Amino acid sequence: MVLAVCLWCAAVGEAAAQKKPKKLDPNKPEEALKIMRKLTASLKDGEECTFWWEGNVFSRVPGEKDRLLFYYQAMNIRATKTFQDSAKGYGYRHVSREVLVYMDPKTKQVLRKWTNPWTNKEVDVVHVSNDPVNSPPTYANPNNPERAFKLPGRFFNGTYFLTSEVPLFYTNPLGGEYQEYIGGTYQAMEIFNFAVNEDEILNAEKDRADNVTVAWSRVSKWLPWMEMGDRTGYLIFSGNGKKISSWNAMPEEFRAEIKANYATYEHAPPLDDSRPNETSWTYFKKLAEQKKAAKQ
Repeated sequence: MVLAVCLWCAAVGEAAAQKKPKKLDPNKPEEALKIMRKLTASLKDGEECTFWWEGNVFSRVPGEKDRLLFYYQAMNIRATKTFQDSAKGYGYRHVSREVLVYMDPKTKQVLRKWTNPWTNKEVDVVHVSNDPVNSPPTYANPNNPERAFKLPGRFFNGTYFLTSEVPLFYTNPLGGEYQEYIGGTYQAMEIFNFAVNEDEILNAEKDRADNVTVAWSRVSKWLPWMEMGDRTGYLIFSGNGKKISSWNAMPEEFRAEIKANYATYEHAPPLDDSRPNETSWTYFKKLAEQKKAAKQ
């Protein structure tokens, strides 16, 4: 009887072990890259994934109390494409679009006009509408130890944490030919903090990790549409959100705004998209040039 029970327990244990999903190995470059791809998108080519987040925008001026200027909601819809290189091995590329809509911090209504509290001038609000925001392919490079992909972040108590700081420093698209003499470069810092369940992100049988949370911060110069010129000060963006099940899972009021004014953002760009990336500054420059041309 005891032997039969032991044999039954062994059989149950073996069956449970067989059902346990295979795990991706973070120490192998190709599998580490797949973990990163699952975190930010999907292992399936062309499968769309959406991140949504919300937060606040504060001003900081030396000697002045910080001001809450805006509440915002934002989204990024993306897809990925697999690449295979004879020398670099497995790789993938992101294609995406993103929208950030500025709202009144008290009413949560979308802002069309805004009265600048420093200049008392009413200005048109230009929301973030960046299409596209793509990336070049990233490869595993498994045969090149110096360039092999290493998974950043860490696993801790059943959760995978990833922090990514993105310092931005480039020539301001609104500047002239002599910025190297007078300044005028654009400088900012974006900080992303991701967290996801360890079992979900390592499960080799799942193409994507759905329960991903993200916190986003940004420190930047004044937005061009604020018409602040060279006034001292900067902006602090803070917010958090998550990877959502579908585009339709976003808050209804935000979804309605996108449908009304940013219809193309219901889907990611095509996987072979070769357009140059858009930023808030290049987008604003296009609008400014359109207004200028209309007046001529």
